Amino acid sequence: MINLHHLRLFRAVARDGTLTGAARSLNLSQSALSAQIKTLEASLGNDLFERRGRGLVLTEAGRIALDHAEAIFRTADDLTATLKHTGAARRALRVGSLATLSRNFQIGFLEPLIGRPDVEVVLRSGSQGELLRALEALSLDIVLTNLVPARDASSRYLIHNLSEQPVSLVGLPNPDLQAKGVADLLADEPLILPTPETALRASFDGLVESLGLVLKIAAEADDMAMLRLLARTGAGLAVIPPIVVRDELASGMLVEYARLDRISEGFFAVTLQRRFPNPLVAELLSAFSGAQK
Repeated sequence: MINLHHLRLFRAVARDGTLTGAARSLNLSQSALSAQIKTLEASLGNDLFERRGRGLVLTEAGRIALDHAEAIFRTADDLTATLKHTGAARRALRVGSLATLSRNFQIGFLEPLIGRPDVEVVLRSGSQGELLRALEALSLDIVLTNLVPARDASSRYLIHNLSEQPVSLVGLPNPDLQAKGVADLLADEPLILPTPETALRASFDGLVESLGLVLKIAAEADDMAMLRLLARTGAGLAVIPPIVVRDELASGMLVEYARLDRISEGFFAVTLQRRFPNPLVAELLSAFSGAQK
C-alpha cells in the first residue's frame, strides 16, 4: 500500500524541483527526504524524478503520480463534500487547442466528457509550437489543431485525423446573392478571408488563381472566431467552414451561399506515444469516431 506520508513528501519535492528546497520547507534533512522518495519509488516500481543540472524533473511516471497525489489530497481536504456526492475520484484531461481553431468544433469534440461528475476538463489555448512543447512536457494529454505537425522517424507524435469539414461562402441574408454562382460571388462581393499563412487560405488562393479572379478583400483574420464575428457584422462574405457558424446558420442570421469545391478544413488531434497514456484520451477519440459514423 502507498504510504501517504511519502506521497506528501513527493508532492513537496515535485513542487519545489529540488531536494534541498523541499527538505528545508519540510524541516527534514536532505538525506532523510531522499531516502523517503526512494522508498516511494520502490513501492511504485518506477523512478519519479530524473536529475537535470541541479534540479529534479518529473518523469512520465512521476507526473502521473503527481496527478493522483493532487487528487488524493484534494479529496482528503474535501472529504465530506465528496461523500455527499458519489465518492468517485475525479480524473483530469488536459486539452490544448490551437488559439485560432473553431470553438464549435472544440466543444463538439469534448462534449462526451463535459459535465461528467468524474471528469475535469482543463482547456488551454496557444500557438502550435507552445502546445506541442507542452504535450512533450506531459503537461497536456492531447492537442487539437488544424495544422499537421512535422514528423520524422524519431517523432513520438501520433496524428489522429478527426474530421474534414467543407468550406463555404457565408454572409448576411441578401436575396440578390441567392442566384449567383461561386465565381460571380468571389468576383463581385467583398470577402472576409483567413490570413495568408493559414492552410485554408493556401487552398483558397489556389482556387482563385485557377478561376482567374481579382478579389475585393474586406478583411483578413487568423482566428475562426473573428471570421465569424466579421461575417455577422456584414463586412462581406466569409470563407469559412459552416461548422464555425453552425448556430448562426440554424437561426437564419447568416446564409451559406455556396460551397467551395476542392477546399476543406482538416481537424486533427495530436497525442504522444506514452508508456502511461491518459485513458480519457482513448475514450474521447473512440466516442468522437463513433459519432462520425
